[in-house]
Amino acid sequence: MTAPVIGVLALQGDVREHLVALAAVDAVAGPVRRPEELAEVDGLVIPGGESTTISKLAVLFGLMEPLRTRVRAGMPVYGTCAGMIMLADKILDPRSGQETVGGIDMIVRRNAFGRQNESFEAAVEVEGIAGDPVQGVFIRAPWVESVGASAEVLAEHDGHIVAVRQGRALATAFHPELTGDHRVHRLFADMVRANRRDESL
Repeated sequence: MTAPVIGVLALQGDVREHLVALAAVDAVAGPVRRPEELAEVDGLVIPGGESTTISKLAVLFGLMEPLRTRVRAGMPVYGTCAGMIMLADKILDPRSGQETVGGIDMIVRRNAFGRQNESFEAAVEVEGIAGDPVQGVFIRAPWVESVGASAEVLAEHDGHIVAVRQGRALATAFHPELTGDHRVHRLFADMVRANRRDESL
């Protein structure tokens, strides 16, 4: 089977770092800014940044509805930090006019771990990731207040949920793309490969 094609939503945030991490796990990675580019990928990463800005730009670029349609149809998607907020079915404290793509039955609190100057790193045990804990980089990070019955909690930090999976959707409050440890990206790439196998049957 050919390498999976995984896009990175390139409206704002740490796009380049995700592209590097995806290439390191043998995926064909490229930026996605337009609906026609979204249509060409097998899976998508929604990076960190500022969730309100990403939401507004997704609407402006005509990507919000195509994103919702593909996620509802089962396209694998992975959101980090602001990307986690974008994948939440509900935000506890949304900014005015802020929209989400949805896809994970969870309620997320924005900037829950504090402001930029309160950013930190911590070792996080992530279910499904073998070996040592993942080094999580938390930058103005959200946390998950609660999940529905369909969502699986993969990791917690300091009593708060920081990694969740629901079907083909994955989300982390932290930034694994900033550490050089590509195991979370490999997990996502494997999800994309499994989905392609299922679709080919």
